Amino acid sequence: MAHAARRRETASGWAFIAPMLVVLGLFLVVPVLMAAWVSVSDWNGRGSPLSSDVGFVGLDNYRDLLLGGGLATQDFGTALRNNVYYVLLVVPLQTALALFLASMVNRKALRGRGFFRTAFYFPSVTSSVAITVLWLFLFSASGTVNAVLAKLSITGPNWFNEPRGVIHLLLGTVGVDSAPAALAQHGFLGIPFWQWLAGPSVAMTAFILLAIFTTSGTFMLLFLAALQAISGEVEEAAVMDGTSAWQRFRLVTLPMLKPTVFTVITLGLIGTWQVFDQIYTGTQGGPAKTTLTPAYLSYNAAFANNQWGRGAAIAFVLFAIIVLFTVLQRFALRERGVPRRKRFYTDGVPR
Repeated sequence: MAHAARRRETASGWAFIAPMLVVLGLFLVVPVLMAAWVSVSDWNGRGSPLSSDVGFVGLDNYRDLLLGGGLATQDFGTALRNNVYYVLLVVPLQTALALFLASMVNRKALRGRGFFRTAFYFPSVTSSVAITVLWLFLFSASGTVNAVLAKLSITGPNWFNEPRGVIHLLLGTVGVDSAPAALAQHGFLGIPFWQWLAGPSVAMTAFILLAIFTTSGTFMLLFLAALQAISGEVEEAAVMDGTSAWQRFRLVTLPMLKPTVFTVITLGLIGTWQVFDQIYTGTQGGPAKTTLTPAYLSYNAAFANNQWGRGAAIAFVLFAIIVLFTVLQRFALRERGVPRRKRFYTDGVPR
């Protein structure tokens, strides 16, 4: 009787989740499998990718992309370099800013907390296309940003037309204008190491500021919810122990926010590695491909050049990169066991 009841419960469970499994299968699993097939085929975008005239090319698309040494490899290397700097700057800065904003608006003594929460979150719900267009006006050669810098006696750059990297510009101020022979002759993915060390271009720096401006509000809400979930008794106990505000934040609050930090960093990594709409609306990879990203390169290869196999291959390499970074940061933020303390007895011998 009990066995029959369990079977009925199992059947009922499968019946409830069957519609969602069908939806996920049709709109997630099937497209991923189709994209995987396209990445190992020579489909040119015409007709069905499952037709008999579409040939299987194996890993040729991946080989041309990663090991070919031609223009495809150089473009992918350039896009990867640009995106690496984008990720390394955006994710830490937006996480730190979001946590700072959440801490500020969580204070009970702050008047108008609702207003500030709405104001900080508002850029996150605004159209990314609209904000990108606004950014183009603000950071144009005669825009507001350069006008403010001029009042401070600072000559602003031509933001979206300056292809040089920020690190190269800083090195130029101290007389380093050319690459050492070792960095100029050797490289990775068709890009010399000197170019890998160029830093984000001035144009990409503007997009980095844009990403921090538009995403910090969303992550602020996540941190705010986590801060409000912390019991006031924990804070009171820390105060009774005589800790300072910074000690309470570092030793009490921040460890309790570790799951939220993991979520924020994971979402940040996924979002920054997939940046596309700002690039498409703003510069389309220019100037001199210094704002080119793998996501935009994948779109351009497939939809503009009808190289659907290469575009799908770029997408799957990008997927592998995102998974790798997620696993690494999960390992870095993993829960570590508390070491067992040694107890000393009156004879001074640890037991």
